[in-house]
Amino acid sequence: MKLSIITINYNNSKGLENTIKSVVSQDFKNYEYIVIDGGSNDGSIDIIKKYSDKIDYWISEPDKGIYNAMNKGVSYAHGEYCNFMNSGDIFYNTSVLKSVFINHYTEDIITGVTIGIDENSIRFDTEKDVTFLTLYRDTISHQASFIKTELLRKYPYNEELKIVSDWEFWIKTLIINNCSHVFDKNIIAKVDTTGISVTNNEDRESERRSVLIDNIPARILKDYEPLKYADDKMIKYIAKISKTYRIHKISSSILRMICKLIK
Repeated sequence: MKLSIITINYNNSKGLENTIKSVVSQDFKNYEYIVIDGGSNDGSIDIIKKYSDKIDYWISEPDKGIYNAMNKGVSYAHGEYCNFMNSGDIFYNTSVLKSVFINHYTEDIITGVTIGIDENSIRFDTEKDVTFLTLYRDTISHQASFIKTELLRKYPYNEELKIVSDWEFWIKTLIINNCSHVFDKNIIAKVDTTGISVTNNEDRESERRSVLIDNIPARILKDYEPLKYADDKMIKYIAKISKTYRIHKISSSILRMICKLIK
């Protein structure tokens, strides 16, 4: 089996049904569908039962949070790759999976494009090579990613984290362990932008800092901190200024200030 699609849900019956519909309508059929519900009491179980003939495995029981539920989903997976399409998120169209897997990728991680519910809102587009700087500034969408199941079992999501465990996973696999990655140009998913990982900025940044401290040497982080607010054009512009005026070294504080002002 090529793919295991995993949906995590808790008390989001409307979003869950939209997600299920987008999964079961896919033209590509070489997948299994797993739904992990956290013990919902809002009618979500009725929705799951409504589509039970199209769901290969489902369970509803209290869990310890989203990453515990995602790890649980992986434990039931039989596919070569896993995709997490959680309740409220949907595949972009019915031919998404066929468009991806027709390419016969063999890389550890495949990522495509994710947009918000607004068609013009591109949230993640990782066409360029993913580097540590890519992840230092941003993340990769799990909805638009297909991850080898064996990799998810080797590096399970850190259940101590509430918001950025998937971000830590990208750092551990792509940066520290140099797992293979390929970008697929297709728009994979439309995502719900009201979740905690999007709206809770303070807690997210606190967890990100903890992940960086735990995984990346301080001497490396010191060099990357000034670049947090800079995009590629800003960095090139600053480098040009440095060369023009023969400034061989710009302090971290000054560079950070320049980046914020230009932005």
